[in-house]
Formats: sequence, structure tokens, C-alpha cells
Amino acid sequence: MVDADELRNTAKPRLRLMAVHAHPDDESSKGAATMARYAAEGHEVLVVTCTGGEAGSILNPAMDRPEVLANMAEIRREEMARAAKILGVNQRWLGFVDSGLPEGDPLPPVPEGSFAVVPLEESAEALVRVIREFRPHVITTYDENGGYPHPDHIRTHEVSMAAWDAAPDPDRFPDAGEPWQPLKLYYMHGFSKARMVAFDAALKEAGLESPYTEWLAKWDPDRADVMERVTTRVECGEYFEVRDEALKAHATQIDPNSRWFFVPLEIQREVWPTEEYELVKSLVDSTLPEDDLFAGIEEKVNT
Repeated sequence: MVDADELRNTAKPRLRLMAVHAHPDDESSKGAATMARYAAEGHEVLVVTCTGGEAGSILNPAMDRPEVLANMAEIRREEMARAAKILGVNQRWLGFVDSGLPEGDPLPPVPEGSFAVVPLEESAEALVRVIREFRPHVITTYDENGGYPHPDHIRTHEVSMAAWDAAPDPDRFPDAGEPWQPLKLYYMHGFSKARMVAFDAALKEAGLESPYTEWLAKWDPDRADVMERVTTRVECGEYFEVRDEALKAHATQIDPNSRWFFVPLEIQREVWPTEEYELVKSLVDSTLPEDDLFAGIEEKVNT
């Protein structure tokens, strides 16, 4: 008979991952399969959504109806709840208002009071409060460019970095809970040129039409590939179908006939079965390149 104390001593610790995103649907298009994997393995995963996505356009023709547009905020909350359930994660709204994506030349200012222009101290304190409550070992967020230059994505980066610095400091936001020191912070990285080249070749080899040929022909040769920054590739191909179902739950934003679903899952799993990250803050020892966001943390937690 196995001793109960022995089981407890050998069991892997339940670790905590927090993913900070700008809008509902971002969590399902950036790192979703990774989150689904860790949740399925028994770890705690929390998505923090900074805004309600109220300013998002309807990008799925099937949902482009007056009653949907009139209730966008409520519908996007319902979509987010469905996606979180599919991924097996918890989710928290940070409570700020979507800034929208300015268009024009010159670009107009974002609306007063929206997330991108709320004072950083205010939005950072809101995130610090959630960090101190959830006590994540790992945080994922966007890089300094926001992944793409949406003002809310860039602000999400700024807020995440400010909260990383403030969360363990007892002198910062003393009313926001007991200080907590996360152990690692990563930037999420999505599509790269290398990934598009791989998918383009695999689709053509399979006799299928590739949507990437035109994109690659227009690729700026001076533009760096995010793969040059990647430190960590998480194997999660088993959860690509879960990721896609979570994406489709955001029906106002995701057309099921869109580019997200051009590459068959079996090709994706064979050619590129990982999601990519850049380790930018770490208080643990881990060897690069990594294949696990929690690399080095289990040992730290157990000591």
C-alpha cells in the first residue's frame, strides 16, 4: 500500500498562470492552447481581460445584425464566459473601457476615459489587486509593441510591467492586498514569418491552397521575425481544437470561415505544434531554450 504522506510528498505542486489580455477574444487567439494544456494538467489558470471590448467591430457577417450591435458589451461578456469554459480557465474583468482602434491620418485621439488614457497608477493598481489575490507564479502579457499597435494592447504591456514591479512592494498600493512576487514574466508571440513559411510549404505539398503566399510576398524584408526573440516553445498541439472552439465562441469577432482556420489541424500539429513566448523576467533558474512556462518554478516552490 502506498503511504498517503509519500503521495503528498511526490505529487507535483499545483502552479498558477495568469494571462493578461486587452480584450475578450485576445485570450483565444494568443496562447489559448497553452492555457488549455496547463488547465487540463491541473494547474490554475486565470485570464485577466483589461477592457470589455465594447468598441470592437462585428467581424463575422453572420452576427452583423442591429440587435447584436446594440448589445455589444453584454454579448461580448457572454462570449468571453463561453470561451473561458471551453478552455477550462477562470477569467476576471479589470473593468476598463475599450479605447477602440483609431483610424485616419493623422490618427484621432482615443476617447477620454478609455483604457489607453486612464492614468497608469490607476490601471496598474487594479491589476496589482488581482495579482495579489490570485498569486500567480507566471504572468504572460504583450511585448512593448502590443503584438500589434492597438492602443489597448500597448497599454496592456505598460500596465503589466508596472504591476510586476509593484505587486511585491509593500509600499505600493498598500490597500490592494498582501504583497506577492510572481516568479516569471513572458511576452506572448503569435504569427511569425518562419511559421507562415512552414505552413505555406506544408499546404502546397498537400495540394491545398495557401493563404500565406500573398502575405509572404508583401513581407517587409527589414522586418524582424519574432522567432528571433523567442525563448520558450510550449508543446500544445493536442489542444489546438480546444483553442479553435474557444475562438469560435467569440462569434462577433471570429468568422468560422476566416483565415484562422485555413490550416488543417493535422498539418498544424505536424508542422508547428507549439506556441511561442519570450522570457523577460525571471527569479528562478531555467535553461534556455525552454519548453515549459513553469520551468524552474517547481523546484523553487518545493524548497
